[in-house]
Amino acid sequence: QVQLVESGGGLVQAGGSLRLSCAASSRAFSIYTMGWYRQAPGKQRDMVALITSDGNTNYPDSVKGRFTISRDNAKNTVDLQMNSLKAEDTAVYYCKAVRSLGWSNLEYWGQGTQVTVSS
Repeated sequence: QVQLVESGGGLVQAGGSLRLSCAASSRAFSIYTMGWYRQAPGKQRDMVALITSDGNTNYPDSVKGRFTISRDNAKNTVDLQMNSLKAEDTAVYYCKAVRSLGWSNLEYWGQGTQVTVSS
């Protein structure tokens, strides 16, 4: 079982920046693929950033160049630096940990943190 706790959300004006952090309880943190997802009211939950155990990253076009995901395996944390924020970035942001077992995946979610961007 992995517990994930997000922090760093809040209210920011358009064009501003926020940094989200996710702290994980697992001693096997380094082998997990970590991701940040977001869900706006009435919409599906979408991936905004992924980082593998090897440090490879992936972003959708909507945030590429504005968001940066990073991890610190010594501290069991994964951060999301969000710059040039837009009103459409407003959502609840969730941290996710995934570990492949070959035949299935172990997946864990945090409780989410609200990000509100005022235009």
